[in-house]
Amino acid sequence: MFRLLKQEGRAKRGEFTTVHGIIQTPVFMNVGTVAAIKGAVSTEDLERIHTQVELSNTYHLHVRPGDKIIKQLGGLHKFMSWDRPILTDSGGFQVFSLAGLRRIKEEGVYFHSHIDGRKIFMGPEESMQIQSNLASTIAMAFDECPPSLAERSYVQASVARTSRWLERCKKEMDRLNSLEDTINKKQLLFGINQGAVYADIRIEHAKQIAGLGLDGYAIGGLAVGESHEEMYHIIEETVPFLPEDKPVYLMGVGTPANILEGVERGIDFFDCVYPSRNGRHGHLYTNHGKINLFNAKYEMDDRPIEEGCGCPACRRYSRAYIRHLLKAKEMLGMRLCVLHNLYFYNTMMEEIRDALDAGEFAAYKQRKLAGMISSR
Repeated sequence: MFRLLKQEGRAKRGEFTTVHGIIQTPVFMNVGTVAAIKGAVSTEDLERIHTQVELSNTYHLHVRPGDKIIKQLGGLHKFMSWDRPILTDSGGFQVFSLAGLRRIKEEGVYFHSHIDGRKIFMGPEESMQIQSNLASTIAMAFDECPPSLAERSYVQASVARTSRWLERCKKEMDRLNSLEDTINKKQLLFGINQGAVYADIRIEHAKQIAGLGLDGYAIGGLAVGESHEEMYHIIEETVPFLPEDKPVYLMGVGTPANILEGVERGIDFFDCVYPSRNGRHGHLYTNHGKINLFNAKYEMDDRPIEEGCGCPACRRYSRAYIRHLLKAKEMLGMRLCVLHNLYFYNTMMEEIRDALDAGEFAAYKQRKLAGMISSR
């Protein structure tokens, strides 16, 4: 399923074949938590800005509208009218982010819904069942994401439980894919490496899960409090112990610089809410650094967000107009900013792939980082 086309150092250029199409890697997945990108971005928009993979959240869709409802409506692809790959996370990150609303046990996690307070239980089997109902292209294994700076003893116990949960996930996924009424019988499963900032725990866990023959592997539990240097060190230490013939996904990362550094260290898949979240607040990515449209200096600026950008915002509208929309709290302003940022990220990934194809990634990375240092 994963074909390595080119390699430059540890940086990889590949193709990942799925039932919903071929994913060109490295790839940035656009985050649509509740089956939509925040900022009034439509499925047609995602196609126009060259999105390859959309990412949705298992926990949130389970809470609302309910995964069984989505299954009755034909699965997530049909529900949101999207025929390209979808990755669903497992709900494991909510074990971390909703710490005040949950209890972790060996069988799974007991939640209180962040919406209405009702009790929810999710374990490995339940997470796989929900993701099977959603019928995503790629399902993520259910894990615990311990705080990156947690005590070593806690991290060791957490990782051991995550390993046990992963074996249960694989067994349940195999069962679900064999059922007659399963929508996507070729649903793929990625396992998640954990271990906080302890390189030896990360390496040992990578060795354990590498032998399970999964469809892909993720590095989770980073960009949650540790420094960039610590994150890059953990990636460097961990990636060599994951299978070379499977894609590696760095979860929840990150800035354009983070992505360039991740690619250099062997990462194939990325996702992050930064482009959409920052866009909704008028913070825009360009090849000359990040700009804040709320700054007064853009009030009379009739240039596009970035000269030469092919996104829907830059092709037609000025910085001054989009700034006006944001100040007036018009949804169109947020929408145009989110579209620009996602287009910037997706285009950067195309440039990375082209640079790897040409054997020029190191030079491209240096140019890209140098350009983004200068702000205007």
